[in-house]
Amino acid sequence: MVDRLVSADEKSAETALEVRADNLFVEDGVLKPYALVEVMAQSCAAQLGYADKCIHGHNDVRIGYIGSVKKMLVDAAPRVGETLTTHVQMLEDFGDMRMAAAECFIGERQIATAELVITLAEERTNS
Repeated sequence: MVDRLVSADEKSAETALEVRADNLFVEDGVLKPYALVEVMAQSCAAQLGYADKCIHGHNDVRIGYIGSVKKMLVDAAPRVGETLTTHVQMLEDFGDMRMAAAECFIGERQIATAELVITLAEERTNS
């Protein structure tokens, strides 16, 4: 659900997804709004993986799970052919949990926002 990591640092990231007709979550040429949660979560995973490997020097990254989603607002759903850009900002660290703010855009238009809590497992993977 993320085609590329556009930019990242220790606390934030930007990802991009080109919405294609063969996407599992596309119906009638539109990415279903509930798919935006997965895009946000995978954008968080990309940021956390980048920080683990490129900033902290780990060979492996920790596996993460969606712990909660709060304050989600969706104003529009992207259509096939559009590029969805997602910005995530890590807000707080609570032991093995990370709170993040996420925003999705089509061009300059913000179409969705949410707060996510990502729970990190102890095990690491080479992904």
